[in-house]
Amino acid sequence: MATLVLGSPGLGRNDTIKPESKLAASRHSIPATEAKDDSAIMLALAAGDESGFPYLMGKYHRPIVHFLYRMVHSEAVAEELAQETFLRVYRSRTSYRAEAKFSTWLYRIATNLAANHARDSKAERSAARVELDATDPETGTTPDVADGTIDAEHQMLRMERMAAIRREVDQLPERQRMAVLMHKYQELDYRQIGEILQLSESATKSLLFRAYRTLRENLEKYL
Repeated sequence: MATLVLGSPGLGRNDTIKPESKLAASRHSIPATEAKDDSAIMLALAAGDESGFPYLMGKYHRPIVHFLYRMVHSEAVAEELAQETFLRVYRSRTSYRAEAKFSTWLYRIATNLAANHARDSKAERSAARVELDATDPETGTTPDVADGTIDAEHQMLRMERMAAIRREVDQLPERQRMAVLMHKYQELDYRQIGEILQLSESATKSLLFRAYRTLRENLEKYL
């Protein structure tokens, strides 16, 4: 029996998740038709069938960590918040209702945890370290790996542009920043973002319009 131990200070060090099947076999433990329906897996989990939970963790763990990393700028904190996110999913299994997509519900939990962390954290955040295998959405390349096809000057300009984009996104108001990260990097649509931020679809579009307008104005020299 696989056991995921979550050592989040806010939740206690003895909290555990004990799915019935091994996490390593996540995708192979669920029939193909069932694996396509995350909500059905959650409803089965609520009814006591825990065999599908490792599949959900395997499917969403990396995207959630990447999403949280862009919000908290710390791999360690992102991993901790991701584990706390899945712990809360597991704890809420009996009260889950398939009224929205599972991914929407999941990102809402992660967003709330990241927002709480940002508000509660007083200490200076540690410097961000971009994973070597993380492809930058703006350029399609890995920022920390030298590109042999371009010269040093172009490489430096590209790095400067990427740093400027991250800096400007970080300076957006909290809701605008969250909306941009979900829209640009997680490719969620207006409806999903609105459900996560508890906004109407039109209000979400307006929020993103203001955010992208600010970014275009502040990044004009890089565009």
